[in-house]
Amino acid sequence: MKRRELVKMLGMGLSVAPVSMSTRLAFGGDKKESSSRKVVWVMLRGGVDSLQTVVPAFDKDLMRHRRPLAEAVLDDLNPLDNGFGLHPDLTNLYDWYQKKEMAPVVAVASPYRSRSHFEGQDLLESGLTVTNHDSGWLGRALEVSSKQGLAVAHSLPISMRGQGNASTWFPSRFRAAEDDLYSQLFKLYESDDLLRGRLEQGLQTRAMAEGAMSSNNKAHFEALARAAGMLLNGDSSPSALMLEMGGWDTHDNEVFRLNRQLKQLDDGMGALKKALGSLWQETLVVIATEFGRTVKVNGTMGTDHGTGTALFLAGGALKGGRVLGDWPGLKPSELYEGRDLMPTSDVRSWIGSALQQHWSMPDQQITSVFPDLALGQKPLIS
Repeated sequence: MKRRELVKMLGMGLSVAPVSMSTRLAFGGDKKESSSRKVVWVMLRGGVDSLQTVVPAFDKDLMRHRRPLAEAVLDDLNPLDNGFGLHPDLTNLYDWYQKKEMAPVVAVASPYRSRSHFEGQDLLESGLTVTNHDSGWLGRALEVSSKQGLAVAHSLPISMRGQGNASTWFPSRFRAAEDDLYSQLFKLYESDDLLRGRLEQGLQTRAMAEGAMSSNNKAHFEALARAAGMLLNGDSSPSALMLEMGGWDTHDNEVFRLNRQLKQLDDGMGALKKALGSLWQETLVVIATEFGRTVKVNGTMGTDHGTGTALFLAGGALKGGRVLGDWPGLKPSELYEGRDLMPTSDVRSWIGSALQQHWSMPDQQITSVFPDLALGQKPLIS
């Protein structure tokens, strides 16, 4: 096996060290003055129905379009400002909202205006107007701020791709390797700084994650989120971490399926905060999806791929407790292409503004992260 291939295998989570590493990766290498501020990026894959999550209960046209869905939650909504209501299964997020640690942003979208999951996810992760599969917004942010990141994933997502400032970790289903194997590998890599460094980093990450997963090693979202909190809370921890959660493509039986998804998301976020402990106060959480869903319910009690959706900003560092964004209305004339929630702001502008304020990034740095975007001036971070 060629050296380059071996490095690539290590990068994809070889069983002896289920992590991927970069040559310069040393989590403890962040600048001291900014190393304590963390970012958790949660990508919800499948297109979340924001109208059933941050419900515009005040909008008289809501029932016209989706009575069967809305009636299932209207009486139990957690009240937000401006007449919105938060889905009743988001109990942790509502607790954060009441403590001014969470703010939903309504009617957002990336520049993507078609309805392909993969294309939409790629563009959101890239953070550009034209997808670059080798460069993600968080990867660029890590690079310009000399920070390190970690994705809880089998392979490095587009969001964190860039110049090698990010790595991956995911719980392995393989039997743990004997310590002697690592000793042999260290001996083998003795004269190769790159391979030895990656092996060291892999073992370091695995050690930080030890005990975070359940005994049967099932990688459900709550366990992964708990592990994420422990990884961020460890010594020499990364400055940013990415989680992913699929299953949001609710074309049918949406009430049951979305309730289950939101409960799992909320449980995971609760586990993350608990694992972070006091570090929560220095953490920004960003939760987003590639697009929203149709305003009208379809014939199978679900919704189809749409456009406008909602973004969640959270964390102890956030100035939350408010609903952000401009509401476009649900009258037929106010819908995008007569069927979708009309986006009124670019999701990237909110993410960029929060990121810049959280990490105190100069304009020049954040411009290199989102080069074609004017960021908002609204204070988002404490």
